[in-house]
Amino acid sequence: MMLLVLHYSAIRWGEDSGVLWEAPVLDDLHALVEFAQAGSIVGAADRLYRTPSAVTRQLQRLEAALGAELLDRSVKPPRLNSLGSKVLEQARDLLQRTEALKSLASSDAEPHGLLRIGLAHPLAEGTLIDPILALTEKYPKVRLRLLSALTGELFNRLLAGELDVAAVLLPEGKTAPPPLLTNIIATDRMEIVQGAAGNVGGDWKSLGRAPWVLNPPGCPLRASLIDRMERDGFTPMIAAEIHNMHLQLAFVQSGYGVGLLPARFIVRNHSIDTVKVLRPPSFALHPSVAIVRVGQLGALGKAVEQLEHWFRQLFEAADATKPVTRSRRREPANRRKARPRK
Repeated sequence: MMLLVLHYSAIRWGEDSGVLWEAPVLDDLHALVEFAQAGSIVGAADRLYRTPSAVTRQLQRLEAALGAELLDRSVKPPRLNSLGSKVLEQARDLLQRTEALKSLASSDAEPHGLLRIGLAHPLAEGTLIDPILALTEKYPKVRLRLLSALTGELFNRLLAGELDVAAVLLPEGKTAPPPLLTNIIATDRMEIVQGAAGNVGGDWKSLGRAPWVLNPPGCPLRASLIDRMERDGFTPMIAAEIHNMHLQLAFVQSGYGVGLLPARFIVRNHSIDTVKVLRPPSFALHPSVAIVRVGQLGALGKAVEQLEHWFRQLFEAADATKPVTRSRRREPANRRKARPRK
């Protein structure tokens, strides 16, 4: 009840100063949340675009308002104590509710403020730069913060109020857990690939003996692949666990191992001549590209809708549902000249 009492007192006029207390109190609570997220005063100052001394004063002012210490200063850097962790939980809830009220009141306004976007690792590639830059040009009052993480972590951050929206890959026919809202915008296609000089067969027995380059545990695509292999009695031999698709592709091209990569990524990187696509029996992995959020975002909702539109166009242009086929290899120039003209 401590923060509830503080919240109500914050909307009264101060008897001595005649100043409305609401903004400073909410601002101090925001500083506490950012301190907890960053893990240090310096980190919180960087996230808030303020000086470390200003953030320190905010935390001290909040402690004075509550009449209790929230930080354990016996360690370096300081960290939240037990009471501070409890206050943090209520502060996040209070700030989320306050922002929801503000957003609701300004739903017809031009998008403005901070938009926190999460990207699942399989979607975090260079082609997404264009929609992101276009969004900032269309809505100059919107400031973006991007985070790439595992899908499960993105869901947790959405539920905790640390993200506003996330672009993720979901198994075909699946949606994000409630109360998260899911909007499917495209369908992807995953391909099993090896280097162009590789000699791994396209059957599960051969793939079970091959070294694999995959995402770390927690990736639903990796889980689907392993589940399919285990149904035939095989388990992949993991040679590398890497989140970065460009590095995964480089390992596959070098012959280090077999990989699982999106078809649209292979096509966009002009890599079909440097890899072989393997299609074992009864393997079809067509995840859905989805935009996930908690609920209404007020004025920022317009920005998210525009981002969804551009993302949809991007994936439709990739035509990821079509099978990846190898184009004819280029012949050396001297051989092309030697061929008779028809």
